[in-house]
Amino acid sequence: MDLRQLEYFTAVADTANFTAAAARVHTTQPNISAQIRSLESELGAPLFDRTGRQVSLTSAGDAALPAAREVLAAAESVRQAVADVNQVVRGALRVGMVDGCTVRPLFAALGAFGTDHPGVALSLTEDASDRLVDRVCRGDLDIALAGYGDLPVGLEELPVIRERVVAALPHHHPLTAKKSVTQRDLSRHSVIGLPRGAGIRTVFDRAATGVATTMEASSPDAVVELVTAGLGIGVLSESIVADRTDRVTGRPIRGVDDLASLGFVWRSPATAAVRVFFAHARDQFGLQRPVA
Repeated sequence: MDLRQLEYFTAVADTANFTAAAARVHTTQPNISAQIRSLESELGAPLFDRTGRQVSLTSAGDAALPAAREVLAAAESVRQAVADVNQVVRGALRVGMVDGCTVRPLFAALGAFGTDHPGVALSLTEDASDRLVDRVCRGDLDIALAGYGDLPVGLEELPVIRERVVAALPHHHPLTAKKSVTQRDLSRHSVIGLPRGAGIRTVFDRAATGVATTMEASSPDAVVELVTAGLGIGVLSESIVADRTDRVTGRPIRGVDDLASLGFVWRSPATAAVRVFFAHARDQFGLQRPVA
């Protein structure tokens, strides 16, 4: 039994005529008849009743037809998967990442992708999160690692980090004596944040409506530098501050309860290049969810 015989079998079942089926699958009527007889011999039962002007399925043919269609559909899925990979080998992957990105697994995933698919034109763009999301939405980028809140219709997301927004304080700042800081505490100081459009900034602005960000820095490290220089209190994510405890001390901000999300954003359905990239990203980020 082979796929060609199953294709001929379903063609005859659909057309109820050997000659019409032969035309449909681009072969001759004697060939399709011979292949069907060979299939029937292997299965040990006739699949068609040939007594009338039009052929009809026997009970064995009725039973076999759904399974034959499933096998042919599965074979087509295999062909499509290989075709997708071939497209990746010849294609392009346009990736965006948030300004000041220090997420090492992203770079590792890009490196592994580039090594495995050297023929892909891989490009990397750094920008503010809101602009990255907009560029993915427009089709200028295939995928982006960005901070975000609500996403436009048609975009998919896969968070890699969800965490609290905290205050970053110089080590000897009086507020380090408190377990958490209030928005009123912050309003008495200069507040240093990331630019508008950054996911962390969006969460903070939405919750701390009475606190103005008086200074902006393009990257988390720049915020930390300004904080340690005594120019104000920074607003960053918990993990960013935790990675820089030699420079700053983190404290929760009361009333800022929403989590900041950093994750991958792409248009649905994912392109072949995006799906192959995620095979590497899953390994580096420890992601579980498949991307379709």
